[in-house]
Amino acid sequence: MRQLLAAGHSVRATLRDMRRAEGIRDTLRAAGAANARQIGFVTADLGADAGWTDAVSGCDFVLHVASPFPAGIPRHEDDLIVPARQGTLRVLHAARDARVRRVVLTSSFAAIGYGHPPQAAPFDETWWTNLEAGQVAPYVKSKTLAERAAWDFMAREGGALQLAVVNPVGVFGPVLGPHLPTSVQTIQRMLNGGIPACPRLYFGVVDVRDVADLHLRAMQHPAAAGERFLATAGPSLSLLQIAAVLHARLGDAARRAPRRQIPDWLVKLLAMGGSRLARAARPELGKVKDASSDKARGLLGWQPRGSEESIVATAGSLLRPDLINLQDNGRNPGAS
Repeated sequence: MRQLLAAGHSVRATLRDMRRAEGIRDTLRAAGAANARQIGFVTADLGADAGWTDAVSGCDFVLHVASPFPAGIPRHEDDLIVPARQGTLRVLHAARDARVRRVVLTSSFAAIGYGHPPQAAPFDETWWTNLEAGQVAPYVKSKTLAERAAWDFMAREGGALQLAVVNPVGVFGPVLGPHLPTSVQTIQRMLNGGIPACPRLYFGVVDVRDVADLHLRAMQHPAAAGERFLATAGPSLSLLQIAAVLHARLGDAARRAPRRQIPDWLVKLLAMGGSRLARAARPELGKVKDASSDKARGLLGWQPRGSEESIVATAGSLLRPDLINLQDNGRNPGAS
């Protein structure tokens, strides 16, 4: 929203609870968006039809960025799959009927790189997650099914509507307010001692500012129509490597960040004992999944900042006293 305003666009956003509107405007103003008052809001929920016609009416472009992303495994996978898939279709139906020019859908690397045997070559946009493989997590399934449904809709009944898709890896970078996405909560827990030792997990890293920039490029560039774009800054990093960056760059401020790795057998034991976080981690232990952003760089001219810069910016924003106070008083629902 901040980048759209800075580029001179008129912005309308959806909220499930309109009472949050002023808080969002205040957050954007604090982040340097002097024209945040110009943002319009419409009440809409991914789980219901109401509101979506009003949300997209008169719009040239629609950016559909919301989808549930919890830190652990939900009790029922449909808690993620239904709003992700049905919500995407609601947005596309409304956008087509309102003669919107293009929708940009925020998908995920989760829709690309899971359910495959280990491979040294990086994944690119031609890959799809294999949902027939065992132990595919509900979030991964939700993002894959939602993106598949979007492309199927376009092929069958999209009409003149255009679709472009952005597939980020783990999104980090500076936060603008107290509601932290799940990936940023990982850095927060490292800083406050909530992760005493790291499971052997690996993530691609990309900065939220660069993901936003890629959305704007996918929204406007003629060559982006009908294409997917992986958003990643470089090779995957382990949680222990991320912690090492915090120690090296932040010094005493990162003194509570982990310095050692938890054995795989202990993670599996915790998963057997009922830990939802351990259950989510267990299938991915030791798996390195690199991805290529060559397409976004070559076709759209996208140039992301480095992973280390993004990690440090994440931590720096979390250590701001005003945000720490907000975090203590607010809820942190993960979303991506």
